[in-house]
Amino acid sequence: MQDIKELSLKELEDKLLSIGAPKYHARTIFNWIYQKGIYEFSRMSNLPAHLRETLANEFTILCLALEDVQKSSDETTKFLFALNDKSFVEAVSIPAARRVTGCISTQVGCKFACKFCASAMAGFKRNLSAGEILDEVLYLKNNSSQADLTHIVFMGIGEPLDNYDQVLKAIRIINSPDGFNIGARRITISTCGIIPGIERLAQENLQIELSISLHAPDDQSRSQLMPVNKKYPLKELIKCCYDYTAKTNRQITFEYILIKDFNADSVAAEKLVALLKDLRLAKVNLIPANPIVELNIFPPSQREIIWFKDKLFNSGINVTLRKERGQDIDAACGQLRLRHEQK
Repeated sequence: MQDIKELSLKELEDKLLSIGAPKYHARTIFNWIYQKGIYEFSRMSNLPAHLRETLANEFTILCLALEDVQKSSDETTKFLFALNDKSFVEAVSIPAARRVTGCISTQVGCKFACKFCASAMAGFKRNLSAGEILDEVLYLKNNSSQADLTHIVFMGIGEPLDNYDQVLKAIRIINSPDGFNIGARRITISTCGIIPGIERLAQENLQIELSISLHAPDDQSRSQLMPVNKKYPLKELIKCCYDYTAKTNRQITFEYILIKDFNADSVAAEKLVALLKDLRLAKVNLIPANPIVELNIFPPSQREIIWFKDKLFNSGINVTLRKERGQDIDAACGQLRLRHEQK
């Protein structure tokens, strides 16, 4: 059976018309699924009984199963889901004052093999469908313990811009008043720097946030850390970023994981300032590395982290330091999935 979440509102309206039902029921179905979190057609009480039966025979709603949960002392919760083909993906609920952020996966595994990330260690299997992506959001929405789900970041397993069409289809439902009704500026796509995807995104007329995994200030060190840099080197990536901000007038956040003895010294700081100082709409988000013993990755000392942040700030760079969350669980992307894949 087809996952009904694969259908946009217009596609669902067309489907209803094809089976002889009024198309206005599509908005009612969207409301039950995305706003009320109902997974059974039989509970959609304001739909005609015969339509509920037809829908139940033709469609499914929720297509994932909870496999494991890890909850941090700071209330960050990581969920491991099993999909219909027994693949695993992760999603994370991150509560804060008056908000809950859902961190969503877009692929089963990842092709891009960034050295600091466990997502690719079990290999790339496939893209997620829009319906599977929305499954993650539905689950987090219905299992946010402190407040409603308010923000979505595509920073989980996989590269969102490598699964462009399905991710954008999911985003339009997340953003739609008939869907989750989460504002565009509360939705963030994080990419390792897929230039054709960034160029497409600039044409979408969506006010979503764009975050780029930078993590090193020169081609040599970035290629060592992120093999994608060999295909899309920094000069071309930064040029693309200039074009993106000129087209959209939207700020780009550059994620920069601070890794001990690799990219957190004074030389790296000077190079990073030189790389970004002329990019008007740019912010650097510094992230102390999650310790990954298998990859010999560890964060710098707190003193080194603060020095690096102050160096950027005093050089005119808009910089923030991400608060560390989930440090007492498998915090890095893909670690929980990897543990289960290796069983």
